Amino acid sequence: MLKRFFFILIVGLFFSCDKKEKTDISIIPRPEKYLVSENGTIKLNNETRIIYEDPNPALRFLAEDLANQMKARINLHPAVISLSEAKSIGNDITLSVNLADSAYGNEGYVINHNGFKFVSIQANSTKGVFYGVQSLLQLLPIQEIKTEIVELPAITINDNPRFEYRGMHLDVSRHFFPVAFIKQYIDLMAMYKFNTFHWHLTDDQGWRIEIKKYPKLTQIGSIRAKTMIGKDFGENQKFDNTPYGGFYTQDDIREIVEYASQKNITIIPEIEMPGHSLAALTAYPEMGCSGGPYEVGESWGVFEDVYCAKDQTFTFIEDILTEVIDVFPGTYIHIGGDEVPKTRWKNCPACQKRMKTEGLKTEEELQSYFIGRIEKFLVSHNRRLIGWDEILEGGLPPEATVMSWRGTEGGIAAAKMGHNVIMTPGNKCYFDHYQGNTENEPLAIGGLTKVSEVYAYEPIPEELNADQAKHILGAQANVWTEYLPNPVNVTYMVLPRMAALAEVVWSPKEKRDWKIFYAKLNYHFDLYKWMKLNYCQSVNNLYFRVMQNENKQKRLNIESEIPDAVIHFTLNDSIPTNESKIWVKNMNLEEIEKINAAQFVNGKQIGKVFSKNFVIDKL
Repeated sequence: MLKRFFFILIVGLFFSCDKKEKTDISIIPRPEKYLVSENGTIKLNNETRIIYEDPNPALRFLAEDLANQMKARINLHPAVISLSEAKSIGNDITLSVNLADSAYGNEGYVINHNGFKFVSIQANSTKGVFYGVQSLLQLLPIQEIKTEIVELPAITINDNPRFEYRGMHLDVSRHFFPVAFIKQYIDLMAMYKFNTFHWHLTDDQGWRIEIKKYPKLTQIGSIRAKTMIGKDFGENQKFDNTPYGGFYTQDDIREIVEYASQKNITIIPEIEMPGHSLAALTAYPEMGCSGGPYEVGESWGVFEDVYCAKDQTFTFIEDILTEVIDVFPGTYIHIGGDEVPKTRWKNCPACQKRMKTEGLKTEEELQSYFIGRIEKFLVSHNRRLIGWDEILEGGLPPEATVMSWRGTEGGIAAAKMGHNVIMTPGNKCYFDHYQGNTENEPLAIGGLTKVSEVYAYEPIPEELNADQAKHILGAQANVWTEYLPNPVNVTYMVLPRMAALAEVVWSPKEKRDWKIFYAKLNYHFDLYKWMKLNYCQSVNNLYFRVMQNENKQKRLNIESEIPDAVIHFTLNDSIPTNESKIWVKNMNLEEIEKINAAQFVNGKQIGKVFSKNFVIDKL
């Protein structure tokens, strides 16, 4: 039975990583360096103790959290004690911040097996110890039965993150999620060593943060009268005719901020401006160009009504940001700045007067003025401004950080100008996109971003030289929730793509290996099941692609994400087996009316059978 537990956590596959790394492990993101001993294991039992070697309360918190998770995962009950109470004598886990090695910075860590007697996690800070604990937890077996002893591989890990910014985003404006789920989302981020939660709190469809000076923002702006159904924006657009709302009190936010800090996650709040502000304008119509009346957005998309660039509006926004700063202690405040229609500004006397007074020639320059004025306010309060790449339009404020979402061009331009950049291009980092065949997936906004495509993403563009590349702080995945009404929808869209991005932003570029990562997913799928999380297995899908060659002949490609998969197929109603024909690329469609295909690795079928019917004259 012990051998079974040991085997689960080693993934079951052997790879040649380098001369020292012969057996891969289940840890995601992949550590910078590790070595699994072939000569022994670490035994954990009910006599195991978790010893913290520093009176720091944060270290004791980590020890207690590890003990609680071991109790839940493997039904062992380790005691938590300080070093002053007892020294380790075997089968113990020690946590310490005595590494004293600047090479590991503030987030790196070292795990040693100390001659098979006990496990030690060392770092320069409690943050590094925390990440070491996350790695250790991913070595624990996933089991349903009780046992009195569990064996872990005797492993040495030396680990450091590649990027300083490792982010996940969540939109709570289109759909609102309870405090408990926000904490669960933070837990998932922590498990994969993300350190920044970008919390999208306001938009056209709902204002979700309590502002005490302006109570109507939540009394009115948090509630829309109805919500669109489906994706038809034309004459047949449908709505559910059900009021929808929700918001977080400042006490809720402080609770979540504190919870995130315990997981070494900083929260960046996003308060949208000058566009995507319809919910705020509905509550306070005098802040718009026309004076209203307005309605909280009931459908998705971009609306023409935006904040007016008059002094009254700036006072309003600065009052809001003052309260935001009070509940969010992090350095950054995100102000959006994206998708700002200029229609209202062009016809607004107040905005045109502002342009004349400030010597602005275009409405794009007015947008730059708007963002720049807000940046000065934030800087005066010891905060830094982040915005989407549209804040480049008309000129970038001097200390602004850019999130590049419309591809990589905005990020490249900002980095070349000497501005810090967070990469989050839509085609790689938008987790509201489909991740599998649309006919097999729940309704999504569109696009297709497969797990393997996330994993293959490289945040540093080739166009940047070494000095410019230093301005790429990291990358982030965005989760917009127009079509994600419930927590189960959110976890389905982020898992396992979150794991793939985690390895992109943490692991050394040269150590990333899709074959090894894919093998580790089986362990993590089992972990999601144990955690009772909804997740997607589209990584085992097949994709049918109709192509046209140089002779304008239509050809069929079948794509797989499974490493070393062999695709067997039939052209009738029979089910393919490993004895069926093997797929050859670019098969002539004139030979095909219906195809059934399945993937096999070492003769074993992986995933289900995928079928496709073709009507040639309609292709």
